[in-house]
Amino acid sequence: MDWTSRRITAILENALQEDRATSDATSYACIDPNQRASATILAKQDCVLSGVGCVSRILDVFAVLDGKVTSHPEVTSHTEIFDGVRLHKGQSVAVIVHNARVILSCERVILNIMQRLSGIATLTRRYVDAVSGTNTTILDTRKTAPGLRVLDKYAVRCGGGTNHRLDLSDGVLIKNNHISLAGNAAVALERALRNRRGSQVMEIEVRSLDELNLALEHGAEAVLLDNMTPEQVRRAVEQVAKLERPIPLEASGGITLENVRAYAETGVNFISVGALTHSVQAVDLSMRIKPV
Repeated sequence: MDWTSRRITAILENALQEDRATSDATSYACIDPNQRASATILAKQDCVLSGVGCVSRILDVFAVLDGKVTSHPEVTSHTEIFDGVRLHKGQSVAVIVHNARVILSCERVILNIMQRLSGIATLTRRYVDAVSGTNTTILDTRKTAPGLRVLDKYAVRCGGGTNHRLDLSDGVLIKNNHISLAGNAAVALERALRNRRGSQVMEIEVRSLDELNLALEHGAEAVLLDNMTPEQVRRAVEQVAKLERPIPLEASGGITLENVRAYAETGVNFISVGALTHSVQAVDLSMRIKPV
């Protein structure tokens, strides 16, 4: 992750401005402007880490927005601490030595981002571990927090998952509403194939084996099996295996940690899980600050 990119910088700027971090009334009122402090970020539960690179970058962005900070933050962590690593409760993630007011003003933004991203990475890792030993890949979806997609999808990768489409330009996925507006799946596929951009794969969503047959007859190059049972997915996999051309199959809808293994054991290529990003539970991290 390039934390200095314009896109990420804009996200961090917006987060700091949303919190009016450069107008922190409490810190201004009771903390000496020259006070320096040491802040330790701690994991308060077992988790998979994501977002540690944001710490120093948020402090740098704050300095630009504030226009008054002259010293540079010292952010250190153990060499074994990096995004994607499993943390244990009580482990230190990073130590910040910097102006006390600045640390306090940035504390919530730092923790908000790290807690969300680590929550996504932790949940993703649970799904990835649940299908270990199969040939199934865990995918994310576009069900991300508005404005945070690049971060959410990065966190999925930290957890061992794979990104599906980054945005609407990043591939073709014909869903129910497209089919309804086109008239039927055959028309939707025909138009999509005719209007193909470059080498984009034509993927279409189906809800039954009959719809799968129709999609295959009309040139589908990948198929999303929506809300099918593991048995239905198994039959779809067996059906596609008889074809001369490989057709990647993706299962989606109603996938949980309790049933994801059953879906993976059908032989399906991909399982996409919206919950990785739309229902994430933030990881419990804290920041302990003391004077130096």
